[in-house]
Amino acid sequence: MDYFRDDTDRRLASLLQANARASTASLARQLGIARSTVHERIARLERTGAITGYAAILARNPTDQNSQALVMLSVNQQKSRQVVDRLDAFPEIKLALAVSGEHDLFLSVEAPRLEDLDALLDEIAEIPGVERTKSWIVLARKFDRRHHETLRHAGRGAGPDPNG
Repeated sequence: MDYFRDDTDRRLASLLQANARASTASLARQLGIARSTVHERIARLERTGAITGYAAILARNPTDQNSQALVMLSVNQQKSRQVVDRLDAFPEIKLALAVSGEHDLFLSVEAPRLEDLDALLDEIAEIPGVERTKSWIVLARKFDRRHHETLRHAGRGAGPDPNG
């Protein structure tokens, strides 16, 4: 299902991704359409599920020193869906990607201490359908463009100001 009726919808969604707090007046000026039209389009995009919410992106607290590991999993293909569903229940798993090659899944996991990370890796390995794991402990984060890009594009609030 294509949620966007036209290029204006796509441009509106892009502007909201860059700054979810932009006022409808500001969005209308940038798009060259009426403020009421922007408001109606946002409401329709929310109603149809194209926009599923607005998020507050919290800055990483520099005093939080979680241990992090990168984990590659080989998974029994018949149990792949069940494995992913089980992995989704672990809040310590921050990222799960399906990948090509020797392994099937790539995970980024975090825990407060190395001991917690070790226990988490054991739990992941015991999930039915996980055939093999390979892990690397992260020694240092040199930079993380995703975090800075997310903050830059997220704006500072919950959503567009309908009165703006």
